[in-house]
Formats: sequence, C-alpha cells, structure tokens
Amino acid sequence: MHTNEIQGTAPHHIVVLGAGYAGMAATVQLAARTGRLKNPVVVTLVSAQERFTERLRLHMTATGQEVAELSIPEMLEGTGARFVRGWVTAVDADAQTVRIDDDRSLPYDTLVYALGGVADTAAFPGVEDHAYTLSGPEEAEALAGRLARLGGNGTVVVAGSGLTGVESAAEIAERHPELDVLLVGRDEPGASMNPKARAYLRAALDRLGVRVRSGVEVAKVLPDAVVSADGEHMAADVVLWTSGTRVSPLAAAAGLEVDARGRIVTDTALRSVSHPDVYAVGDAAAIRQGYGVMHGTCQGGMPTGVHAAVSIVRVLRGKRPKPFRFGYYHTPVSLGRDDAVVQFTRPDDSPRRICLTGRAAARYKEAVTASPWPTYGRMKKMPASGAFWPRGGRFTRIRGSR
Repeated sequence: MHTNEIQGTAPHHIVVLGAGYAGMAATVQLAARTGRLKNPVVVTLVSAQERFTERLRLHMTATGQEVAELSIPEMLEGTGARFVRGWVTAVDADAQTVRIDDDRSLPYDTLVYALGGVADTAAFPGVEDHAYTLSGPEEAEALAGRLARLGGNGTVVVAGSGLTGVESAAEIAERHPELDVLLVGRDEPGASMNPKARAYLRAALDRLGVRVRSGVEVAKVLPDAVVSADGEHMAADVVLWTSGTRVSPLAAAAGLEVDARGRIVTDTALRSVSHPDVYAVGDAAAIRQGYGVMHGTCQGGMPTGVHAAVSIVRVLRGKRPKPFRFGYYHTPVSLGRDDAVVQFTRPDDSPRRICLTGRAAARYKEAVTASPWPTYGRMKKMPASGAFWPRGGRFTRIRGSR
C-alpha cells in the first residue's frame, strides 16, 4: 500500500478482479463507501464479460430456458466505479499490477481477488474432451444445444451427486422427459440433509425418472461412456460433469499463499496472509471460521465481498478491520421449476430438523436466486443494507480473534 496515497497526494487505486456474486458485492460497496472519504479513491472492476452470470440459474440455461440479461456496466452506472472488460492473465503481487489480455497493465494499491471457481475438468481423463460443464453461460448454452439435438432419445449421465448435479439432473429430466437421465456419484443425493429432506429429494428424482447410482467413483470419460473405478462402462450420449471445482492458478503463480486447492489463505479481515494489500473473497478464498474453512456458496460469497469492502474502507480511515464471521442458514435445492427442498442448517452447515418442500420451497428457492441483483441496486444507495447476515455465534468464533 502506498502511504503517500493515503495522505492524499494521489488517488488510491482499488482493483476488483471478477464480477461474480462476491466481486460485484465488493465493487458496489467500495464505490458507495469510498465516495465519502476525504482522499480520492478509484475503484475498478475487471471482468471477462459485461453480462452478469447468475450461477444459480445455469442449470436452467443448460436446458434452453431464457434467463434475464443483466448488464454489469449498467449496474455500475452512477457509482463512480470503472469497468474494464478483459481476461486477467497475470498478477504481479510485488509490483502491484494486474495483466489484462496479456497486453494491458493495471496498477493497484489494494486488490480484491474474486476470481471464482470453475468445474474441475482436469481431475480425470477425458473430462476436458468429452464432458459438458456449467462453468459459465457459454458452456451451459452449449449443453442446451446438444440436448436439443439428441431428439427423441438418448442417455444423459450427470457425473457428481452434489447439489449442482441434483439440480441439473432434475431440470434435464423435467425439460426432456424423453431422455434417460442417470445421476452418478460417490454419495447419496442430499447426503448432507436430514432424513426427511433427503427422502423428499430422492422421491422427486424418482418422480422425474432420474436413475441414481451412488457409491460410484468415476475414473474417466469416453466419447460414449463414463467408466467407473471398478471398470464398469455406463453408456452416455451426453456427459455433464458437476464433480468438483478448481480455482484459477493465478494466485499461486503470483506468489500469494494458497491452500492445497489453490485458494488464497486469508486472515480474519479477509486479507492475504502473505500480501496484506490483497483481499480474497468468495470461492477464491480459504476463509477459516470456528467450524472450519468456508465452502463456496452465494449465501457466503456476497457477505465476504461486503466485508472486504468495509475492511478496506476502515484501513483507509486509519482504523483496524474487524474479523469476518459467517454462519450458514439454509441449503435450497430446486427439483425442476415447481418443486424444491430447502434444508435449514446450523451455522456450521449441519442440518436442522426443519425443512421446506414442494411449491413453497420452490418459491423460496426462486426468491433466493433472484435476490442478488436487486440487492446490488439497493447497496448503491444504502451500502449498510448489504451488511446483514448471520454471524454464527459460537460456531464461528476463533480463539484469539477480536
């Protein structure tokens, strides 16, 4: 951090990399809050796309459904934040610069690293070449086109029985009832839910005609099959890979301290433990709470973006940032357009006894999915409106943190 800039001799440049749920929250909050500072601050958001990706709707895009076109530059209008479209190709943490499209260099005094995760297609042979993913709108649209070309029959194997796999399998089966949909994975679908919610989820998959194979370890993907670790070939006309994610290697290449999965290790204020002028949010960060390291979700991602912005503003004002604390509160899972299950959770993400099912759960899930974009709009005028989330009580306390 350049001290002369804090003293007001030049603008303080804050660069946000990535415009996902966390990156957008950080950008809108920074633009709203830094405008009140005495010294000039320039906030710049870098994203490869001008369109905001509603990751919570990608399984809908993958089945040919129309979703709203949400413009990032339009959301930033009137905030004072700059938008730069381009791919981040390198970060030089020592020189405090970001490389854009290999031909532009962007300097920063404070960096917010919000380059989220994508499907891990390198984990097993054949995934990169033969499987579809939901890493972004282009990938989801490519899958939608392939499903449409299958015509009246075919087998779709969804590899990965986590929540993304469940939502995708249900959506495909509902929109394409003529197709044979097989969901395979290590765990039973809804494994993290209580027995009632898990049973409801499984019954919904049965109703939609989704075949489920749990306890299966996928070893590789072929052009026409998925092969398990024990050598079984499961015929497939289309494979959707939802098993595991990976983050960009840029943080590790920049010399930032990362964990085994490549996520930036942060302190309690969400600063990089190796480079305090870098804040990490969302899927890009390894954020430790009392219950362990947070996993990537929208419900946790947006609060990290808000907290990073608040922390940066506190530092610019000469104050110490406060520790970040977050407790989970729900796991909403869509099961087609008119059905869903919502598992309410304890702050450590373990299931409570209460859950919501059916049409009421579907309405709840839609409210959750639709909420981020109008939330950004409210935060432009009232940044404090975005600073409310469950802190998690005793579940999130870390001994020694303030």
